[in-house]
Amino acid sequence: MNTLHQSAKATSRLGRPISASVLIAWLVYLFLIVPSLIVVPMSFGTSNELVFPPQQWGLDLYAKALDPAQGWLSAGGRSFVLGLIATGLALMMGVPAAYGLSRTNFFGQKALSFMLLSPIFAPTIVVALALYLYFATLHINGSMLGLVMGHAVIITPFLVVTTLSGLKHLDRNIENAAMVMGATQLQVFFRVVLPAIKGPVLSGSLFAFLLSFDEVIVSWFIARSDQPTLPVKMYSSIQWEVSPVLAAISTFLVFITVIVSLVSAFAQPENTDGF
Repeated sequence: MNTLHQSAKATSRLGRPISASVLIAWLVYLFLIVPSLIVVPMSFGTSNELVFPPQQWGLDLYAKALDPAQGWLSAGGRSFVLGLIATGLALMMGVPAAYGLSRTNFFGQKALSFMLLSPIFAPTIVVALALYLYFATLHINGSMLGLVMGHAVIITPFLVVTTLSGLKHLDRNIENAAMVMGATQLQVFFRVVLPAIKGPVLSGSLFAFLLSFDEVIVSWFIARSDQPTLPVKMYSSIQWEVSPVLAAISTFLVFITVIVSLVSAFAQPENTDGF
C-alpha cells in the first residue's frame, strides 16, 4: 500500500500530485493505443506481408488502398455516405424522443425508454438477424434504404442517451420563461433547447457516425455482397487473406477516429462543476 501510495503521489510537470485513478486511466489509455502504434508503422512498409517493424519504408500500401480497381475507395465512400444519412435519420428520431421523454410523464414511459435503448443491451447479432428477417418481408434487403434503417436502429439509442444527458443540465426555468413570453412548444424546442444542448447533440452525432461507419454485423446481414461497406470488405479480406493493405486502411480509420474525437471534445461545453 505504501508503494502504491507513493507512486500515486508522483508529480506532473505542473507540480501537482497525480492520483491513483488518473494513473490507472492513463495506463488503460496506453493499453488501448498500443495496437494503433503498431499498425500505423506497418502501413508504411513495402512488403507483401504484414511485418513489424517494416524492413523498407514507402507508400506502396497507400497507393494500393487508393487504387479504384481494388474497391477500397468505393467501399469507403459507401460507408461514409451511409454513416451520414443514418446519423441524420437518428438525429431526427433520437433528439425529439429524448426531449419528449425528459419533459413529459405518461403511462408506459419506462417501457418506451427501454424499447428505445434496447439495441444497446441486445447482442448485435440478434438485432442484425431480426432486421434481416423483418427487411426480407419488406423486400429492402441489399438496398441502401435497408442499410440506412438498420444502422439508424443501432445508433439512435446513443443519440438518445447523449441528448438526455444534455437536457438533464438544462434549467427548465429557461423554457418556462420562453413560454411565458408567448413562445410555442416548437419554438421553445428549436430556439431555446437545441441551441443550449448543441454540444452534447454534436458529440452524440459524431459518435453515432463512427458507430455506423464501423458497423460490421448489421451491414454483413443486409448489404449486397457485391456492394460491401468498408468494414465488411475488411472483414472479408481478413477471412480469406491477410492483406497488408489492411494496415493502411486501419491507419485511415485511426486518423478519422482521432479527428472526430477531437472535434467532439472541443464541442463539449466547459465543465463548471469543478470536476
